Amino acid sequence: MDRIPPQKSSSFSPATFREERLGRNLSLGAIKISEHAPAVRVKEEAEEGRGGVDNAGAGEGEGAAGEEAAPPEEAAEPDLAMLSAEVDAFLAGREGDAPTSISEVTLDKFASAVEQEMAQSEGDDDKWAVGENGQAAPLLAAIRRISALAAALTAVPEGSKFTIGVHRVTGVLHRAMAFVEDEFHTMLEDPRVAKAAQNGDTGSATGKSMRRGPSFNHAGGDPASDGGGGGGDTPPPFPPETVDRLRAMADAMIAVGYMTECTQVFLVARRNALDASLQSLGYEKASIDDVVRMAWESLESDVATWIKAFHHTINVGLSAEHDLCARVFAGCDAAVGRAIFVDLARCAMLQMLNFTEAVAMTKRAAEKLFKVLDMYEAVRDAAPVIDAFIAACSTTDAAADEPDTTTDALTDIKTELASVRSRLGESAAAIFCDLESSIRADAGKQPVPGGAVHPLTRYLMNYLKYACEYKNTLEQVFHEHHRTDIDADDEGSDPFAAQLMEVMELLHDNLEAKSRLYKDPALCSIFLMNNGRYMLQKIRGSPEINAVVGEAWSRKRSTDLRQYHKNYQRETWSRVLTLLRDDGVITVKGSVQKPVLKERFKQFNAAMDEIQRTQGAWVVSDEQLQSELRVSIAAVVVPAYRSFLGRFSQSFSAGRQAEKYIKLSAEDLEAIIDELFDGNAVSMPRRRN
Repeated sequence: MDRIPPQKSSSFSPATFREERLGRNLSLGAIKISEHAPAVRVKEEAEEGRGGVDNAGAGEGEGAAGEEAAPPEEAAEPDLAMLSAEVDAFLAGREGDAPTSISEVTLDKFASAVEQEMAQSEGDDDKWAVGENGQAAPLLAAIRRISALAAALTAVPEGSKFTIGVHRVTGVLHRAMAFVEDEFHTMLEDPRVAKAAQNGDTGSATGKSMRRGPSFNHAGGDPASDGGGGGGDTPPPFPPETVDRLRAMADAMIAVGYMTECTQVFLVARRNALDASLQSLGYEKASIDDVVRMAWESLESDVATWIKAFHHTINVGLSAEHDLCARVFAGCDAAVGRAIFVDLARCAMLQMLNFTEAVAMTKRAAEKLFKVLDMYEAVRDAAPVIDAFIAACSTTDAAADEPDTTTDALTDIKTELASVRSRLGESAAAIFCDLESSIRADAGKQPVPGGAVHPLTRYLMNYLKYACEYKNTLEQVFHEHHRTDIDADDEGSDPFAAQLMEVMELLHDNLEAKSRLYKDPALCSIFLMNNGRYMLQKIRGSPEINAVVGEAWSRKRSTDLRQYHKNYQRETWSRVLTLLRDDGVITVKGSVQKPVLKERFKQFNAAMDEIQRTQGAWVVSDEQLQSELRVSIAAVVVPAYRSFLGRFSQSFSAGRQAEKYIKLSAEDLEAIIDELFDGNAVSMPRRRN
């Protein structure tokens, strides 16, 4: 006869019953025979009036009736081993020609014995341990036996004498399954539960399960959304002995016909454990609306936390869950474990990928580029992990020679990863291209004081230097989302390099335009020198950006710098050197024209005073460039002045006349030059004695 699984009671869904059961703390005392004795006696007397039943049944019935006058049998504990033998004989006899009968009293005693076994095993960590010979633990053996008994009894036609026994046995079976379910859930949430139980720290076997609601809401709802989940620490791996116990419990639930409940308990517990591990890393779930409205200062921190949590999920969490599913459900169809793992992976991945979707939807801003690239890299690097899972499932399916939807479900996850990666890449490319608009929009009309490095130059060069640390990723992004107007004419070009050079050229043009804001041509050259030198130093100081920009560009900018230097010297010091030349006006026919000489000294002193006053306030922040400028000026001007003094200083009378016109010595001139470009304007020093 085909085995008909017992009808599941409502104990797995209504919260009221579960709360009552949990309130009892599963201290399942044996239900006494006297509770059912009147009904049993009436039923047996009726059967005797009809001529009795088979001898075995009648004998046991008479024994039960006779015992009513004796001391109550409830004082004696039911012998599980003896009753199990009777149940086994009954189950075995049903397949033979002369079926073996069983009495209501025996059924009641056996049900009470199973309840007592559950009550006594509560708090005992070894109750699920597998025997040395692979034998099931006594509690699991009793549960399997009462399951087989319930199936056999429910197969009896209506009107059977086992009506009361069926309700009694199936009721205990459902309570046993609830007991197994709670133990299964508790052990799955944290592998340290078993260790804590040995130390007497867990209390009731169901204490932890009270954190969650009804186990299975068949009306709907995602088990992964259930709350709870234990502490925030990442749980250690499950030890082999714990996995063996979990496997035994799962096998028992599935064998009894509770596969749906078993798999959903597993999903709830492990989803909670995954959530707890993410919370321990600081990651908290947030809706898309919350992310979109969040200020970048707060969101930036959340992105960093997300990246850490995502790496943990991909590289640690999913691998551990895949291994656990395979080991716990190794005793049944392997597809069950794979299906559970896929559900876990889907819940975990979709929850985390929703965050990336939200970040990609936020308003674009230059400061977001690097966090977007970090997320892009994390999602990109997750694809090989999913591929490995797909390959493992494909190999298993091929070996089993049967179709399975697991591979398709994992492929869907991979497709979702690719979609999110594409959106992040598109966002990153757009943010980088927006630099062009930022440069064009920066058309300030106020020149930077002292011709110093412009803030735009500092910002962009540091930005580009940092961006080039993501060179490989940005090249990948721009190959996927490049602008055709930049590299359409060159099939072998690098679209990222082309975009970066476009930004660099725009910056150079912008600085050229800003230099024209200075009325003094010499200061204009200082400004271009400062900014050009800053750009060149950043490029040469970074192998990444130097590799993108190329040596040809650097040489061109070095040439520009030399030209700016020449322009500055021409604009400032050519006029000074002209004053120090004898062009046939100071000396006429060997005679010094003192009025002309006096005027030359006056002009020279005035020029130096103006240079010191103005160019002392100019800024050259690069020490090497500052030194190069001072050395080049002094090398030309000081010798010319020293020669001029040596030739004409004797034309003045010593004393007041000499002091009136010769205000600077050669050393004074050197001191003035050494104080240029440090941002401090001072008056001309007195002549040294």
